Amino acid sequence: MCPITDFAADTESRCAFAEGYLLHKATLDGDVEHYVPAGLNPADPCVSPLRALDFSGLPPAYIHTAEFDPVRDEGRAYADRLARAGVEVSYTCHPGMTHLFYGMAGVVPYARNAMKHIGAEIRAAFDAALPDAG
Repeated sequence: MCPITDFAADTESRCAFAEGYLLHKATLDGDVEHYVPAGLNPADPCVSPLRALDFSGLPPAYIHTAEFDPVRDEGRAYADRLARAGVEVSYTCHPGMTHLFYGMAGVVPYARNAMKHIGAEIRAAFDAALPDAG
C-alpha cells in the first residue's frame, strides 16, 4: 500500500506532489537517510526493488497507490514490471487519496471502504493459496 519502491526515483508524481500532499519531499529525503545504510547507493536494488533486473518467480502482489501521492508512479511502475515478468499482480490507484490514506479510515469514508476491499482481496488470496482444511 503506497509503496516506496525506488529511493532514487525522480518521477512525475514525486515532482507534482512534492509539497502539500501529506508526504513531502523533505520527508522522503529524510527517509532515505534513515533507511539506506551509510555507503549504500539508494539506487541499489536491495533498498530500491524497482531497480532489480529480474522480477520472475516472485509471489503474487496486490499494489495500491493513491492519486495524489509522490510515490504513486513508482508503485505503478513496480506493478507493470511484475506483470511483464509474468507475476500475478493486481494494481489499484485510489482516486482523490493521498499517501497513507488507508490510515485515515476512521475519518475518511472512502478509506474505510477501501480497507474493507483490500482486506477482502488479501483474504481471497490466502483462501486460494491455502489447502482446503475441510
